Amino acid sequence: MDAILRATPTLMRVLTIVRDLDLPDWLVMSGAAYQPVWNHLTGRPPEYGLKDFDVGYFDPDISYDAEDAVIRKVAAACPPELRDLVEVRNQARVHVWFEGKFGEPYAPLTRTGEALARFTATAFSVGVRLDGDRLHIEAPFGLDDLFALRLRPNPIRVTTGFAATAESARRRWPEATVVDV
Repeated sequence: MDAILRATPTLMRVLTIVRDLDLPDWLVMSGAAYQPVWNHLTGRPPEYGLKDFDVGYFDPDISYDAEDAVIRKVAAACPPELRDLVEVRNQARVHVWFEGKFGEPYAPLTRTGEALARFTATAFSVGVRLDGDRLHIEAPFGLDDLFALRLRPNPIRVTTGFAATAESARRRWPEATVVDV
């Protein structure tokens, strides 16, 4: 996985920028982490399908102002072509707004990596951070589903969004299989 992610130029730029900002307990998550792998496995360009780069960090200050300051800090560090593509969220405050936006309860998290275990599909539950020059990968459900191009619902958090998420992914990667257990 390391070589695949390193061959994704914009991801590596984002990882380097965020690493240099030294945000607390940060990860680039979801599509930016799993899509380069699926693209590699299916022979697509490394950045095919990448719409944005979700950056999660964990700060116990869950005020909107504190999160907004970090969002502005990251935007200022990004070159103009990346500013609108890097989406930054404090994972410590997701529980404050999640239910209102998605209609599902969301208990508070204690660290950023915990958020990965709540993603809709196991293959999407991947995060990456650049520690020095080393890629640190977190995947609470492992990487088997990711490398098998297998969409499986999260076994510990039932959500209403799996079918729509799987359908969207299959439109972009028809090689993926859906296991609706």
